[in-house]
Amino acid sequence: MSKDPLLQPFRIKHLTLKNRIMTTSHEPNYAEDGLPKDRYRAYHVERAKGGVSMVMTAGSAIVSRDSAPSFGNLLAYQDEIVPWMAKLAEECRAEGCAVMIQLTHLGRRSHWGNGDWLPTISASGHREIAHRGQSKAAELWDIERIIQDYADAAERMKAAGLDGIEIESYGHLIDQFMSDVTNERADSYGGAFENRMRFADRVLQAVRNRVGPDFIVGIRQVVDELYGEKGITESEGHSIVAHLEQQGLVDFMNVIRGRVDSDPSLTDVIPVTGMASAPHLKFAGHIREKTNLPVFHAARIPDVATARYAVQSGQLDMVGMTRAHMADPHIVRKIIEGREDDIRPCVGATYCLDRIYLGQDAVCTHNAATGRELTQPHVALPAPVQRKVAVVGTGPAGLEAARVCAERGHQVVVYEASNTAGGQVALAAQNPRRKELLSIIDWRMQQCAARDVAFHFNTWAESDDILQLAPDVVFIATGGMAKTDSVGVGQDLAVTAWDIIAGDAKPGGHVLVYDNVGDHTGLQACEVLANSGAKVELMTPDRQIAGDVMGMNLTPYMRALQGLDVTFTIASRLTAITRDGNQLAAQIGSDFVDTLQRQKTYDQIVVNDSTSPLDEIYHDLVPHSRNLGTVDHDALINGLPQTLATNPDGKFQLFRIGDAVTGRNIHAAIYDGLRYGKAI
Repeated sequence: MSKDPLLQPFRIKHLTLKNRIMTTSHEPNYAEDGLPKDRYRAYHVERAKGGVSMVMTAGSAIVSRDSAPSFGNLLAYQDEIVPWMAKLAEECRAEGCAVMIQLTHLGRRSHWGNGDWLPTISASGHREIAHRGQSKAAELWDIERIIQDYADAAERMKAAGLDGIEIESYGHLIDQFMSDVTNERADSYGGAFENRMRFADRVLQAVRNRVGPDFIVGIRQVVDELYGEKGITESEGHSIVAHLEQQGLVDFMNVIRGRVDSDPSLTDVIPVTGMASAPHLKFAGHIREKTNLPVFHAARIPDVATARYAVQSGQLDMVGMTRAHMADPHIVRKIIEGREDDIRPCVGATYCLDRIYLGQDAVCTHNAATGRELTQPHVALPAPVQRKVAVVGTGPAGLEAARVCAERGHQVVVYEASNTAGGQVALAAQNPRRKELLSIIDWRMQQCAARDVAFHFNTWAESDDILQLAPDVVFIATGGMAKTDSVGVGQDLAVTAWDIIAGDAKPGGHVLVYDNVGDHTGLQACEVLANSGAKVELMTPDRQIAGDVMGMNLTPYMRALQGLDVTFTIASRLTAITRDGNQLAAQIGSDFVDTLQRQKTYDQIVVNDSTSPLDEIYHDLVPHSRNLGTVDHDALINGLPQTLATNPDGKFQLFRIGDAVTGRNIHAAIYDGLRYGKAI
């Protein structure tokens, strides 16, 4: 038997988990009609195949109709969920993986305009910042109804053959009763500690009565809300843990610290790239010292070394590596096979969660197969015929195409104009907080090196170079260059955000950053400028700043910028730039009021305006290609090979991918590389 702490079994009641690694509850928004159908099931089964000992599904499955789904939640109040959960459990269990589900009533962590448009409820009717819905104070008949809903949902999960359930407390309705920040009731459910615990106690007792003593029931519990002297303090959190243990109604405790009622507080619970790994691990370890209940925990434990330390040091019984398994579902298998260096690293980009909280499906920044298990492979299968593949460009699109083609056994040759790989990822990593993004490039370079991909750096490939190579397939992944087109008159007087980030332009004293895109680039430029001592105005024509950055990733930028001389201006469009002595005059209009025009002067104007494709080589090669650059979109979407051959004299297939097509993001570039490459 292995002596690796992570590979040791762990027993809860009758259930023996084969190792110490699990995926904790999360809602990737793959449900259909609130049910875990094929896509949802395939996602979890892939992680079971990868060796994880338990998948905790849902984040969370809701037990009552007035707990309106906020991010694609499973609907545990439907009887129709039982056969779908049974099928999921059966397929995961066939891989030696246990299955549980997290149940909840969201309380105020929703909005009355979702679902069936029923009033949102909470302990005392408080509005949550994040979801913006005003709630009513739960009446006694609400409480009785919801307690029975929990019991009904638990019974459904037992009927589905799951190994257990986890009751979600923190941030949701149960926690809203526990915490005096959200509970100002004057009845038997408010005030004293025992009263504020009453709702949780009654829910757990009702669940236990319904499922019996042998079914596993756990709780995800906040032990310190980090409100300071208010709310659930660490001291009161310890009292909650002791109370729950004494009641004897739960079989494990999934410990968390912090709160989730706003973007900044959520980001501290689930840190993003550039923030500390495992920030609450030591705290969870203290809880384990004080309870006999098994302790689970997850909060940015992104790598095997940290997970191994957590278990070996006795701080956790089970370690959650949820985002890490979105990046690589086969972590445990690679540990067992001695291939830890092969694990695709989670870089903390948190594109997955930011999309969920916008109501979109979760996708991983640099694993485009996650959530697409029905059409895209996590491991590319060997191709029936080896072909020669040329790739021009080593940004994320080009490297992914090279990696996947090499994994399929093709002979791959890559050309890169600069002396290093990375493309725009290298530019993004100029911000110290985002250096982890370089692992996206480093991992692919490692994978390519292991498969004998030939690289030619410092080589500006031209069409003749490709024609002399005589390839079967050509990928143009040359990316794009920053532009300033949106300004119109005087655009040549501006510098690009890239110029500022790369250090090619010296920061001015009073600077306008005009962001016409809303991605990370504009904010990164602002940060460089503000840190240099400049007075900065970030202006956008949109109704919000940096709309594509989204809530959790916006938090570190705002924390960095709001303490500096930076102002934010929305709904304003830069229409022209002219010289005004030693300064630049910005003509500013509005999309909302056509007649509104004003002028402001700055020392420097910086424009973030996406990119123009560097596609000259592509257009030079089109006449020589079999498909004339044409793409069969149906085949691409359905994961089938590209077979178009509109030019009988053509010598190779030609595909343009990533920003060489148009400006997008890292995930879009990698998805291009995967879905084209896996069908070659």
